[in-house]
Amino acid sequence: MSTGNEIERAQSESENEPQIFSALLTPHRSLNRTGFLAVMLFLSAVSFVTGLAFLMMGAWPVLGFFGLDVLVVWWAFKVNFGTGRAREQITVTASELRVRRISHRGQVAEWTFNPLWVRLDMEIDEDFGIEHLYLISRGHQIQIARFLGPEEKASFYKGLVEALNAAKRGPTYNPIS
Repeated sequence: MSTGNEIERAQSESENEPQIFSALLTPHRSLNRTGFLAVMLFLSAVSFVTGLAFLMMGAWPVLGFFGLDVLVVWWAFKVNFGTGRAREQITVTASELRVRRISHRGQVAEWTFNPLWVRLDMEIDEDFGIEHLYLISRGHQIQIARFLGPEEKASFYKGLVEALNAAKRGPTYNPIS
């Protein structure tokens, strides 16, 4: 019969284990906050000036539609920045491979695998490159590195395979240190 303390002790031992591989993956956002403000100010100014020109010609409803366009673009950027809060953390130690996925809404999903039994699989498109990466273990399959592009996925795949191979070799003993 085991108590909760033994489980906590086992978890804390695996947390103190040295990491072989660790990656924090986030969605790419090419526009920072300053760029967003510059784009919105430029779009607002152009829409306002163009709307005033239409207003002076007597087409006053156009001014409202230009304002609505600016509002829709602002909303689209806010949604885009909101989805940019998603994260995926992948950690490999000698005894476990942990995938922790945090959605843009803050929902956390976590999977733990034994690195000895994990297989890394991929789907490749001839024209595009690596489309999807999967971790497969005991009939369970999860997709990882969804935020990355094809070249980044290839680099990530190489690093993760090396880490899994190091975990399969086991810890190394260095009596000098």
